[in-house]
Amino acid sequence: MILAPELSRDRITVGVATCGISAGAKEVLDELKKYSLFIPIMETGCVGMCYNEPIVTVYRDGKKTIYGNVQKEDVKELVKCIKDRKVFDKKFICEDLEELPFYKKQKRIVMKNCGFIQPLNLDQYISQDGFHGLKNAIELLPEKVIDEIDFAGLRGRGGAGFPTATKWRFISKKTGDKIVVCNGDEGDPGAFMNRTLMESDPFKIIEGMLIGAWATGAKEGIIYTREEYPLAIETLETAIKICRENRLLGKNILSKNGFDFDLTIRRGAGAYVCGEETALIKSIQGERGQPMPRPPFPADKGVYGKPTVVNNVGTWGHVATIMQMGSKNYKKIGSKFTRGTKILCLSGDVKRTGVIEVPFGIKLKEIIYDIGGGAPNNKKIKALFPGGPAGGCVVPKDFESSLDYESMTKLNTIMGSGSFIVVDETNCMVDRAKYFLNFTQQESCGKCVPCREGTKRLLEMLQKISKGNGVVQDIDKLNELAVYVSKNSLCGLGQFAPNPVLSTIKHFRKEYEEHLVEKICPAGVCENLVQYIIKVNCIGCGACKRNCPVGAITGDPKERHYIDQSKCIKCGKCYEVCAFDAIEKK
Repeated sequence: MILAPELSRDRITVGVATCGISAGAKEVLDELKKYSLFIPIMETGCVGMCYNEPIVTVYRDGKKTIYGNVQKEDVKELVKCIKDRKVFDKKFICEDLEELPFYKKQKRIVMKNCGFIQPLNLDQYISQDGFHGLKNAIELLPEKVIDEIDFAGLRGRGGAGFPTATKWRFISKKTGDKIVVCNGDEGDPGAFMNRTLMESDPFKIIEGMLIGAWATGAKEGIIYTREEYPLAIETLETAIKICRENRLLGKNILSKNGFDFDLTIRRGAGAYVCGEETALIKSIQGERGQPMPRPPFPADKGVYGKPTVVNNVGTWGHVATIMQMGSKNYKKIGSKFTRGTKILCLSGDVKRTGVIEVPFGIKLKEIIYDIGGGAPNNKKIKALFPGGPAGGCVVPKDFESSLDYESMTKLNTIMGSGSFIVVDETNCMVDRAKYFLNFTQQESCGKCVPCREGTKRLLEMLQKISKGNGVVQDIDKLNELAVYVSKNSLCGLGQFAPNPVLSTIKHFRKEYEEHLVEKICPAGVCENLVQYIIKVNCIGCGACKRNCPVGAITGDPKERHYIDQSKCIKCGKCYEVCAFDAIEKK
């Protein structure tokens, strides 16, 4: 491989994707540029280590030194170390990412450029086999390209896992104008893998769509994403412009007569339901984003009535990767039934959060403990919520299960787009179910009654239970309604919305019963069921009494104080200010 000139010489890079910017990367970059350094300073995308942002990498004499959690005030000392050819020990992470536990079990094939190249430097992308996949594709007949994708075993990365080649064959047989769509509308809590790829390696998505256009005969492409992703939109718009200037979009692409294709970007208002392809199509057309009954399928009647294929951002990234590395090599990665890799967002109660790319077949425990490092502060992991608000919880006894669509189904959950949220023992599972139901209830488009009304009733019941109201029989009513909503909703939002409820009842029924029978929240999360008790070791310092906003605490100086539970508003101020561990929260 011949590197782009910029990649073969000394340089300093700063990751300035959204996660880096939120941690202060722009300030670090601006501060670095104030110094007269003999090494070029470049902006890159996200390398995935969110827990270490902002990240600065120094490439020098064929070696690299990676620094993490670099702040503006660290730059002066960092620059001095660079000039003195010394390591800045205070912020040093490693010399090679493969040294870190976070990366050892990853398999970065789609994300290999992220955080390494400049996202909008076409030469750098090409030096990393960029557009080599497109070149390989146009040397084949369109149907042979589909065969390659089929042989590779690529399944859609949007959540459903539908075979990509099957979807492409439907539309390839159609005549007339056809459209390929990139679904970049990820809206579930804890999901930002699509945003990361759009910001860090936009040419890979464009290349994947060009390959899909050649294979299906589409002349028009649309990238649909949400208005809340301004950096991703700006990056893609610039990348499209660069491709047009270099005849990688437009007429006779790569001098191939008749290979005409162009791209536009459509912005959505940020509705979660628009992740569903028929709702997305409605939004593209300027209509309210609501799912439509199928048939007709988008391959028959999609955007503006034209045959349309919709694939997720990650899927298009895999398409480019397959055609770059070859389907035989790609097929060697992953499990028997699910080939390749999956990009996940690991978040919640783990030490190492971030965007990871792992081979299918890896065990869930390897993701949580080996890559994520387990829970901070020696806490125990209580559950994993794969699939965000659409996935049910997986408990530790099932962490031996493999990451693939079949194993997830056996666990009565889904992989979803790739949001993996870990919760530790300090979490209340009733509260967690309520959190996800609140999200899906707000995001329901309102078209079908089971979802519109059912999620609202489910949320009301969870709110009631979290307050300790009702009777234990309400748990069975909650379960019954959840099953009904799941079976009768029109689209995936309503069908999967009850999963957090059903799974938490299955695995943590005792917690529900404790809320209703004993009127306690074991985790101390549900405010209405929390009690603050002053213990016998109270020395009567009066700090709690002085800070109580409602005068619920009484007691004389140097004597044990007491809390009037009828007045207590559960604000926890007394618990926070007690310096003698004399107040118990239960």
